[in-house]
Amino acid sequence: MARRTSTAEPEDFEERILDIDVSDEMRTSYLEYAYSVIYARALPDARDGLKPVQRRILFSMAENNIRPDRAHVKCARVVGEVMGKYHPHGDGAIYDALVRTGQTWSMRVPLIDPHGNFGSLDDGPAAMRYTECRMAPSALAMTNGLDENVVDFRPNYDGQEEEPSVLPAAFPNLLVNGAAGIAVGMATSMAPHNLVEVIQALRHLIKSPDADLDDLMRFVPGPDLPTGGKIVGLDGIKDAYATGRGSFKMRATARIENVTPRRKGIVVTELPYSVGPEKVIEKIKTLVQSKKLQGIADVKDLTDRTHGTQLVIEVKNGFVPEALLEQLYKLTPLEDSFHVNNVCLVEGQPRTLGLKPLLEVYLQHRYDVVKRRSEFRRQKAQDRLHIVEGMLIAILDIDEVIQVIRSSDDTAAARARLIEIYDLSEIQANYILDMPLRRLTKFSKLELETEKGELEREIEALTAIIENTDLLRKTVSDELAEVAKTYGTPRRTVLLESSGATKTAAVPLEVSDDPCWILMSSTGLLARTNGVEPFGPSDARAKHDAIVSAIKSTARGQYGVVTSAGRLIRLESLDLPAVPTTASAPNLQGGAPIAEFVSLEPGERALALTTMDPESVGVALGTAGGVVKRVVPDHLSNRDSWEIIGLKDGDEVVGAVELTTGEEELCFITSDAQLLHFPASAVRPQGRTAGGMAGVRLSSGAKVVFFGAVGAGREAHVLTIAGTSSALPGTEVGAVKVTPFSEYPGKGRGTGGVRCQRLLKGEDGLLLGYIGTAPLKASASSGAPVDLPPIDPRRDGSGLPVAQPIAACAADLAG
Repeated sequence: MARRTSTAEPEDFEERILDIDVSDEMRTSYLEYAYSVIYARALPDARDGLKPVQRRILFSMAENNIRPDRAHVKCARVVGEVMGKYHPHGDGAIYDALVRTGQTWSMRVPLIDPHGNFGSLDDGPAAMRYTECRMAPSALAMTNGLDENVVDFRPNYDGQEEEPSVLPAAFPNLLVNGAAGIAVGMATSMAPHNLVEVIQALRHLIKSPDADLDDLMRFVPGPDLPTGGKIVGLDGIKDAYATGRGSFKMRATARIENVTPRRKGIVVTELPYSVGPEKVIEKIKTLVQSKKLQGIADVKDLTDRTHGTQLVIEVKNGFVPEALLEQLYKLTPLEDSFHVNNVCLVEGQPRTLGLKPLLEVYLQHRYDVVKRRSEFRRQKAQDRLHIVEGMLIAILDIDEVIQVIRSSDDTAAARARLIEIYDLSEIQANYILDMPLRRLTKFSKLELETEKGELEREIEALTAIIENTDLLRKTVSDELAEVAKTYGTPRRTVLLESSGATKTAAVPLEVSDDPCWILMSSTGLLARTNGVEPFGPSDARAKHDAIVSAIKSTARGQYGVVTSAGRLIRLESLDLPAVPTTASAPNLQGGAPIAEFVSLEPGERALALTTMDPESVGVALGTAGGVVKRVVPDHLSNRDSWEIIGLKDGDEVVGAVELTTGEEELCFITSDAQLLHFPASAVRPQGRTAGGMAGVRLSSGAKVVFFGAVGAGREAHVLTIAGTSSALPGTEVGAVKVTPFSEYPGKGRGTGGVRCQRLLKGEDGLLLGYIGTAPLKASASSGAPVDLPPIDPRRDGSGLPVAQPIAACAADLAG
């Protein structure tokens, strides 16, 4: 157990106890603490816009030559230098201030050139032992002139060093980069602005000191945030500029585009100031989980250093992206408010300033800086002129001067004799005594006379700046213009009077079940349109416009795809991209490939579309083996994919058509140039597993090259192309013929039909066939339109030669 010992009090000890009122002590101590926080830590100075820690960082880097033309140095070195000499606080606070000064999304004109991981809007920076930094070029504009007595210096915390009380600040950093800080009982929150706009306002204020707020807002219409985005509503901005307090709404920049061939999405490229992608994603997930937000399929953050901010919000099919975006603005940080509180230090006291007072305080600071710099340079020039004048006196009588110096006992005597004989000052005499002999030449005299003239002109110009207020103002204005030219950048934030949304016509969130058309093009694209009839003049056809199948449906309905393997696949209309259409042909370039919706087996092709309406007349199918089948919706399955015809080995479906009345004529064209058509009523409906019935009788070696239907009473034409089947695909040179459909008589089902084209020498059969309404143009496999020959009567069976090869694919031709 330790033994306690007591120290005896000295004999001359005199106990003194002071009675202090606790409330007075607390009040005094708290006020001292509050003033220390306000003045020495939290609030920026209105002149250079910097807090003490930021000012000390830039000053320390300037003192240690960590400039833009030098290599980066470790951030830990800068932090240690600042903490040891000027800022006796934690290294974390110093490093945080250094990092923020170099973040492009925090500062409109960064003052630090970072190297390494300086963090992001959602993540903090790497440790200071890993990151590096140096002064940015704009920081030189903030510190240039410190060696010319332009600002006052004060002792540091231990009195061993000196630091500037304010930086020269060649541009208005407080308005350009903004500020944020929390002091005791007050806080500052200032938005960044565009450097060029602020300098334009300053130059206007120099010319017109009585300019009002409206005049200044012609140059500074609003903040210019580093992250871009939009500012909605300008009333709050004017209040902030008038009183120093106000607020405005910031909105993200977003566009709506197809993120996949089947789905639209909202792509956010610019976020509100100080809002990170993870904050937006977290809020969206919370809203979706609580079912307060519907219509979002997925959210992806694709942000990187190459492409910048890229937040992709996938929209579920059936929801209107524009309406969903408005909800995101309302419920998530994609729209946020910025509260302006322009509290800053003016002559050491916190004040709330509007736009014009802020500009005036900065201008007064620049007037003082330029005036003090001119006085310093003038004094330096006058001192040099004094030396030059003494040297010129000595050179005029150089031999006598040398004799005086050589005959003197010591330096002091020589100095005294020179002062006495030539009426020199002590400074001039000392300079002459220290002057090397090489300066005593005739050429040196010419140099001195030239230098004297330059110094006199410089002194005269500097004196004019100091004594003439108008010239001082012009000098400040010209220097500001040069700064704007050097460091200015275009505006990033868009200013909007309002959001642009109409209150009377609200956009519904979900897609309504309106009538539409489902289209399939010859190039294998699927799309849906509005209720406009999507069939215009054939001469309006363009690439991807040749429609091989079209059915009526609704935006929330279902449709089926019939394949060459005899399968029917059920799909949703909502999954299809909507393409605009007019009374003429629609453009399916905005459609999606069939492969995005249907998984086809090797060699299997999508032939046609069909409705899933139970009141439909049905679907007619024709196979390469001459089989025909009719299936009504009652016989269709509720599954997503099933067989609708039982095919024999080697057989495949060559055509499928949606019947509208049941009175259509079903048509076959065979490879041996036979054409057969008969009423659809001749084919009774069968179940989905049935194998069909005889459609056309084929001769040996022949097969069906086309199956389709012609509406009763509609004018149609027959197009056939003859050639040799042994040629390579795409190299066939054959004959094409267009004939009125009325030229061909109908025959009974199961017969061989009639001849539709005479085969010429070198032709062994038909490569293609088509029966439809007015096929004035065809479509190549690439989707490009192909001109067809004039209509040829049936009695002329010779056909007309094709001017260019035509791809051997039946789906390539459409009316």
